Amino acid sequence: MCSVVISKRAESTLLTDQVYATIHEAIMNGELPTGSRLRIRDLADQVGTSVMPVREAIRRLEEAGLAERVPHRGAVVKGLTLAELVHVYDVRLLLEVEAARLGAERISTADCDRMQHEYDSMRAAISEGRVVAYLDHDEALLSILYTAAANPVLLQTIRNLWNHCRAYKIVGAQGTLNSIVDESLWRYQRDLIAAARKNDGKAAAAVNDSSLVDATDRIKALLESETVAE
Repeated sequence: MCSVVISKRAESTLLTDQVYATIHEAIMNGELPTGSRLRIRDLADQVGTSVMPVREAIRRLEEAGLAERVPHRGAVVKGLTLAELVHVYDVRLLLEVEAARLGAERISTADCDRMQHEYDSMRAAISEGRVVAYLDHDEALLSILYTAAANPVLLQTIRNLWNHCRAYKIVGAQGTLNSIVDESLWRYQRDLIAAARKNDGKAAAAVNDSSLVDATDRIKALLESETVAE
């Protein structure tokens, strides 16, 4: 009897994991933009499950900071605020500047080549206007560098922050692509690879500092302009 109960619990957990991953991916790639209502029954119909795993998946999304409860609307994909933008990017600045410094000092030539490959794919995504692909390759490039820092806790914390601010990153990248195409979407990554090839931790840290400050300013300006438009 006990083994049956455990098996059912395991199946339920696995199903919830799958539902969570599906909704999470839809948020990450912009299919469920900020403010989208997460209607339990509608989502259950879409993913082909009962309401229980969907309800649990939404609870996890709230814990991860990707969803929130709104009066009279229920759970929605968490909206964007200037205050949260500043807070999240301040923490990113602290962690990613150090991760870049440590990673650049220790990274191998082979891993620098892998960064270059992600950079080339990222540039292709920019030219084709594929925002989500651009962000995926950008994060892959940075992950290679940060992994070289040899601190898995630091890397996982940064990745959690990326998930938390994905909507902000989409806004920033899409806004830049929609305006004149400048170097801000790829200049910093190019300079980061150059610093990594020289194992110059100080230069890599400076590049990341400038990159994150620039990103914060660009996204803040876009959010402010949307607020004024409303």
